[in-house]
Amino acid sequence: MARTTLTRFLIEQQRLANALPAELRLLIETVARACKTISHSVSKGALGEVLGSLDSENVQGEVQKKLDVIANELLLDANEWGGHLAAMASEEMETIHRIPNRYPKGEYLLLFDPIDGSSNIDVDLSVGTIFSVLKAPDECAGREVTEEDFLQNGRAQVAAGYAIYGPQTLLVLSVGTGVHEFTLDREVGSWVMTDRDMKMPQGKCEFAINMSNRRQWSPGVARYIEERVMGAEGPCGVDYNMRWTASMVADVHRILKRGGIFMYPADHRTPGKARLRLMYEANPMSYLIEQAGGAATDGFIPIMDVDATSLHQRVGVVLGDKAEVAMVTAYGKE
Repeated sequence: MARTTLTRFLIEQQRLANALPAELRLLIETVARACKTISHSVSKGALGEVLGSLDSENVQGEVQKKLDVIANELLLDANEWGGHLAAMASEEMETIHRIPNRYPKGEYLLLFDPIDGSSNIDVDLSVGTIFSVLKAPDECAGREVTEEDFLQNGRAQVAAGYAIYGPQTLLVLSVGTGVHEFTLDREVGSWVMTDRDMKMPQGKCEFAINMSNRRQWSPGVARYIEERVMGAEGPCGVDYNMRWTASMVADVHRILKRGGIFMYPADHRTPGKARLRLMYEANPMSYLIEQAGGAATDGFIPIMDVDATSLHQRVGVVLGDKAEVAMVTAYGKE
């Protein structure tokens, strides 16, 4: 039986499910090709001179890794000339990147975190690329795209996904018809489906959180974690496992495949202070988790219902098993 490649899957979605227009299909294929190139750079490591930091900071005030900048440029270069996009926005750039006038413009907006978990690059742990696709407002056809055009509700996403560069290079994608996983076959250079219509297991006793941030947690989050750390002797009556890799892509992928809950709550001591970006990380991951049968909140309301106010807005994140997410939310509201 013929293997289902990414191209074949997208064409089937276009023809049979009528789930995406041809322009969106071509855009996703372009992003996937860029991820293949990034994967090659990651795999070269020191041999490709992509390790280490630069003498520069991104808009977040974070020191940029060499690979952050390389991956950002690869995604910009791959996507700006295809005619599918009106503009792009990246976690590594202060403002949007408009499509140059020498290229045709499309009707979509692309947002991406070129390298998620970049602190792991130099120690050979998994990193990834996260992306989200929005439809440009209709009025953009007669004017230049602005930052405000990107500030759409997470429910407006028409596609989202991530690539994870680990022992295998994977692409996890949703166009609104479930979540599907593709593995990069390096010998032939194609993405091959290895998991269709993924459903996150429920009822699994596993959580992912950065325990060093305990002093920043709200009483509700602290109570939830303490009950699980107590294990079989606590109110849960069962032992929990904790995992943390400091790469959202890797941690969320594990939750998606094995179940459990991922948490990066906002700082309770400083209202509004959080780590993860709504537009580049929280919204696309929430889209995937909900498509796989899970839930995602900022600790109080669904993440995809959070109003976007700026390109680099940050938000608390609690996602995964519906029952576990509901419990964290209930504790927070108490």
